[in-house]
Amino acid sequence: MTARELDAARITEPALRAAYAQCRRLNARHGRTYFLATRLLPVERRPAVHALYGFARWADDIVDSLEPGVPVHRRAADLTRLQERLHRGLRDGRSTEPVVLALADTARRYAIDHRHFHDFMASMRSDLEVTDYPTYADLRAYMHGSAAVIGLQMLPILGTVVPREEAAPHAAALGVAFQLSNFLRDAGEDLDRGRVYLPADLLSAHGVDRELLQWSRSTGRRDPRIRAALEAFAHLTLGVYREAAPGIAMLDPVSRPCIRTAFVLYGGILDAVADDGYTVLHRRAVVPRRRRAAVAADGLVRLLAARAAARPGRRTVLPPLSASAGRRPTASGSAAETLHEEVV
Repeated sequence: MTARELDAARITEPALRAAYAQCRRLNARHGRTYFLATRLLPVERRPAVHALYGFARWADDIVDSLEPGVPVHRRAADLTRLQERLHRGLRDGRSTEPVVLALADTARRYAIDHRHFHDFMASMRSDLEVTDYPTYADLRAYMHGSAAVIGLQMLPILGTVVPREEAAPHAAALGVAFQLSNFLRDAGEDLDRGRVYLPADLLSAHGVDRELLQWSRSTGRRDPRIRAALEAFAHLTLGVYREAAPGIAMLDPVSRPCIRTAFVLYGGILDAVADDGYTVLHRRAVVPRRRRAAVAADGLVRLLAARAAARPGRRTVLPPLSASAGRRPTASGSAAETLHEEVV
């Protein structure tokens, strides 16, 4: 439905349409949870979200390249080139790099503060040099640029029913909560890249250090101290979700189903990790497909209700937000897909 999205967003110039289409492909290929939630946005807003994701993915791929023979100095040079293109694109509205072209257009259309993009690039550069974080405060400082600003970039696209500055702290917290969930799920893969995103003070409180993590990863053996540290990290992450939750009601009603769906699906990563016995150093926990389908179906029902409520003379009451909503068997995968086609 790329053409429909672009037409609805009034993106007509061929090169710009191609740029947005490339960002959409990146989102669909790499951000399955994020892409699924994006499908619940009004069609005209989706290209902007694809542009934000596409650029973030492009930068992240440069930093996290595992191709043999790609040294840090080359990745740093690639990141510098991308940053220079970003600066020129935001200034001039033009770029030969498709993801930058789409991003610059989105920033202009929605008046997104350019500072958020520069803060993001600073955190990406940090990943080339910093391999661990002594304290949770240090990690949060890094995540301001790597995650919180993503939530802040999204706010103008999502829209709010309160002053934007009131919703901003919750949007930033949601970006952080999503990234913390990913850090927990991907702890083993990050260790292979030489990085530990679990704060050293949290690990040491449970008798864990990098060496013990590496031993567990390389031998496949478990240690109760590691499990205790991972459980503590999950508990900390749940606290950030609680910080973020009030912000959903502050959004434009037609945007809430999208963000609520992402909220439940990313929170489901914590459930999947727990259900898998906190074995993230040995295998990647996956949210079951049936649960994903149920959450998607619930989101689509809420979207229909929000659209109905937006019509003159109609008022619809939505069920309350619940972190456990994703566990309800509201629809099978095929039913969710059918409803998806009817709505979007």
